[in-house]
Amino acid sequence: MFLEGLDKLDQKILRLLVENARMSYSEIGERVGVSRVAVKARIQALEQRGVIEEYTTIINPQKINGAVSCYFELEFSPETFAQAASLLKENETVTQIYRVTGKNKLHVHAVAASSEEMERLIREVIDPLPGMTECSCNMILSRIKDIKGLRL
Repeated sequence: MFLEGLDKLDQKILRLLVENARMSYSEIGERVGVSRVAVKARIQALEQRGVIEEYTTIINPQKINGAVSCYFELEFSPETFAQAASLLKENETVTQIYRVTGKNKLHVHAVAASSEEMERLIREVIDPLPGMTECSCNMILSRIKDIKGLRL
């Protein structure tokens, strides 16, 4: 469905990379029936087109002692929305920021090394954000399902 703009070979290669981004060109080639060189060229073309954005390591903060992960729902007055989003974007504890439906709303995810660090983020960054009209916070207790990017 999402891959209709790609030929069948690129679709097969992408499915394998989503399954295991560390798979070698040779192994991919064996599984899709083309040479290692052809796989490399296809992957490089997908990268250049921006279809593949990055390869990364994802760290599960819940597996690290003391790490705290929270989601914030924040609403702002229209004139301060951009400034507040910019301030949040600069903070290293904030890992994701999404503009969501509703009046000037942001969905913000933050991961702190400890509950003290999360409290400091709330006290020193979140609470003083300009023009904030509403704030709710939910601490993540456990991860049940967490899919990164597009599932093929």
